[in-house]
Amino acid sequence: MNSSFQQLQQQLSQIVIGQDSIVEGLLIALLAEGHVILEGVPGTAKTLIVKLLSTLISADFRRIQLTPDVLPADILGTNIFDFNSKSFTLSKGPIFTQILLADEINRTPPKTQAALLEAMEERQVTLDGKTIALSKLFWTIATQNPLEFEGTYPLPEAQLDRFLLKLVVSYPGKAAEQQMLHNILSGFEPRDLKQMPLEPVITVDQVLEARQQVRRIRVEGQVLDYLLELVMASRQQTELMLGASPRAAVGWLRAAQAHAWLAARDFVTPDDVKAIAAPLLQHRLILKPEAQLDGVSMDQVIQTLLTRVPVPR
Repeated sequence: MNSSFQQLQQQLSQIVIGQDSIVEGLLIALLAEGHVILEGVPGTAKTLIVKLLSTLISADFRRIQLTPDVLPADILGTNIFDFNSKSFTLSKGPIFTQILLADEINRTPPKTQAALLEAMEERQVTLDGKTIALSKLFWTIATQNPLEFEGTYPLPEAQLDRFLLKLVVSYPGKAAEQQMLHNILSGFEPRDLKQMPLEPVITVDQVLEARQQVRRIRVEGQVLDYLLELVMASRQQTELMLGASPRAAVGWLRAAQAHAWLAARDFVTPDDVKAIAAPLLQHRLILKPEAQLDGVSMDQVIQTLLTRVPVPR
């Protein structure tokens, strides 16, 4: 099973050049059953990588382009009265899928953002008092632009905490971008994936089985204590007004197990815990105003946290 995921990781990295860390982060989140925020400037292949991943695991994929006028019903669906049958029929929204891309989530109002909460947390939707289960795979990936703030609605802390990882998509290096241009000259058309001979590498059932294997990855007491010490230390960090939540601790554990599983190990090491710290914490922690005025960055705070807590031997 690990070899199939390694093949999946390799194929994604060959098509989306220069974003290896993003590919790895997405696979970790997929295995750990956690939702993802992809943050990056336009044109950095955020949508492409999600569409490719959906194709390579043969999963249903829907995309919502979020704008200020999108309503909750546009995401969840609505009951429509049929005059012929004299009954209501559910017209399902795009949330009834396996992989959902919520594009530019910070451009839609809080009421619409909140429509995703129940689905993300419980994999179900409640419409007119009736609860409807979503796919077991159901996975939300939200994108946002870090530069344009006019007309945006920043996600509140309660909703940010429901995302397992925040992956920052940066520009590729010169060599990677050169290879990308060569691919374009060779006929690669990112807007028309159907013209590519893409075959699924794994199936949705295999992803669900892999998730069960991840849950069985062994975590020794010392490693578990180390993870807990990091969580507790984040709540006592002088530069922070909000540390990691219990939900973050659970997500950190699952993500560390997924990191170990991808490395073909049946146990978690402190390095697995440290490797996932930045994408797991950076959207959850909140700097104090005085720390922001002093120019302290979130990356510095996370590195200080990892330095202060002793690593078990």
